[in-house]
Amino acid sequence: MVRARRSTSGLPRAGGEGTPGQRNPLGATTGRRSRVRAWPAANSRTRAAVKQRAELDTLQQGIRYRRMFVTLLSVIVVVSSVVVLLGTIGLFAETRSRPLTPAERSQYQQEEIARRWQAWPATGVFPEEVKYLGLDRAQQYARRVGIAPETECGKGVDASVAGVLQSHGCLTMLRATYIDQTASFVITVGVAVLKDEESRVSAAEELTQDDRVGVLPVAFPGTITERFGPDQRQRTGWVSAGPYIVFSTAGYADGRTRAAIPPEEILHSELWPAAKSVGNQIAYFLADPPKVPPCTQGNVC
Repeated sequence: MVRARRSTSGLPRAGGEGTPGQRNPLGATTGRRSRVRAWPAANSRTRAAVKQRAELDTLQQGIRYRRMFVTLLSVIVVVSSVVVLLGTIGLFAETRSRPLTPAERSQYQQEEIARRWQAWPATGVFPEEVKYLGLDRAQQYARRVGIAPETECGKGVDASVAGVLQSHGCLTMLRATYIDQTASFVITVGVAVLKDEESRVSAAEELTQDDRVGVLPVAFPGTITERFGPDQRQRTGWVSAGPYIVFSTAGYADGRTRAAIPPEEILHSELWPAAKSVGNQIAYFLADPPKVPPCTQGNVC
């Protein structure tokens, strides 16, 4: 059975225009002339308002940042000013003149005494004349013959003494030779300079009491002392003061050795009391407490 063909009239043709007067069920014309309606464009007034708002927001953000920066800078300036003020007050309090404390007075004296061997000339350490007590406690004067060059501690004393001095930090050895007022005795005085008073105390505790060893004599050719050597030493000894150990040794100007003098004669001789007195006087000069100013900046507090 042959079915009747459905009429195609009224349908749009491919590539052709639709039947006039017919419309698409969705409401659009079935022809190719249909278009999608565009969104309405923003007008110029709206764009200007948006731009102005953006600029205003940027400006307000910049103002906020500036306020934060100014506040932070102000805090830094204030803190710095306080630190400078406190530092100025502290510096003024530290540097203004005030009375010395007992500890500061003691330190001042120790430092002054410790630098005398360098600050004074050699003739200040070893004066030209040194007074001592002779027979019947008569005041007499020993005269300086010469001052030896500064030497190492180990080269100015006997070996047994050198070991003690060097182990406790001896810095140097100063020596000079004197004769008594009668020119009968020759006396060499040696000043061992320790690094500080504590080192001197420790060294003194280890020094031997043997009166045959100590400072080595210094003779000056062409003078009355030229025959004074280690064998001519009759006795030796030492005394300590400040950072110094002051050694002394004595013998006869005529060159007699220790072995040539009977023990009873040296015990009753004026030689050793004179030599000991000269050594003590030089130690006193070096360690005599200096006058301490009452205030940190002189005599006015």
